[in-house]
Amino acid sequence: MDAVLFVLIGGLFALIGALPLIFFQRRGGLNLRWWLTAAPFLVTGGALPLIYLGLVPVWLLPQPVALAFTVLATLAASFALALIAYTLGIHRRRIALWHQSDDAPEEIVTDGPYRLVRHPFYTAFLAALVAAVLAAPSPVTLVCLLWGFAALFLTARREERRLLGSALGATYETYMRRTGRFLPLTG
Repeated sequence: MDAVLFVLIGGLFALIGALPLIFFQRRGGLNLRWWLTAAPFLVTGGALPLIYLGLVPVWLLPQPVALAFTVLATLAASFALALIAYTLGIHRRRIALWHQSDDAPEEIVTDGPYRLVRHPFYTAFLAALVAAVLAAPSPVTLVCLLWGFAALFLTARREERRLLGSALGATYETYMRRTGRFLPLTG
């Protein structure tokens, strides 16, 4: 991984790590479910400097494949940064942090990136993990990608059940039919 890509992806994971402090509302402490969901991002963010310094090995790829992975990693990281910025900009107020049991939905945001996906932050977070795997292909980054996908899938499903059971349930059900969870619906 070259220095520029390391700074891009490292900065992306630093931003993801800062979001609970600078954007999301937090009531009470961070529970076990939050830590289990955050773990693949924390591990990846911590592994990247070790990988960059050569202390954690990566899989060796043929030069053309390595170059393609570098280009794709740059695109994935840039997409993730842009999507986080766009998603932050669409909110008029802070939203609840994952896994808070007293989080009662107050509104459904369907503007901006929410027109295409129901969970644009999670889409960006997954793109960041993909960027890390492409930039530094290793068992650590691959396991973190798989773990992150599973954790965000379960988190999104839980949030959606809560929204469907709220006073906003009918509106959210209609929104779900026309909007994909992490990727836009086609057709």
